[in-house]
Amino acid sequence: MPDSKNSHSGMHSASQFSILHVEDNEVVASVVKETLECEGWTVETCDDGTRALERIASDAHYDLLLLDNDLPGINGLEITRRTRSMAHRQQTPIVLLSAEPLERQALKLGANAALHKPKEIVLVADTISRLLMIQKTSSVDTSGES
Repeated sequence: MPDSKNSHSGMHSASQFSILHVEDNEVVASVVKETLECEGWTVETCDDGTRALERIASDAHYDLLLLDNDLPGINGLEITRRTRSMAHRQQTPIVLLSAEPLERQALKLGANAALHKPKEIVLVADTISRLLMIQKTSSVDTSGES
């Protein structure tokens, strides 16, 4: 099934994070999900840009958004742009994956990182780990600000 949620994975992890992974290729979605769950993270997958945007707009908790760019419905760049206009998602880290060289455009629209598929797919877990640690540190550092 392309749309799935695993709520019990990674319970052994001291700091469990929730990731929304939007990818329409079932093989890529499955491999990435398995890789990220091995890190102790909970991964919810979605195979359509329009449905993903609905989830992002909801009050569902996501520590990070991992978006493919080439999606049915709304593409990853547009999801990124719209996500950054939502008050509750302005600080949520976004990683965009694309077979096209879209790094500059993705970063300009608000992505925290852009990785080129397939060669940089091996960097996904490390990139996510780095962004989650930055996010966790920022949350602690800014909790006392007005």
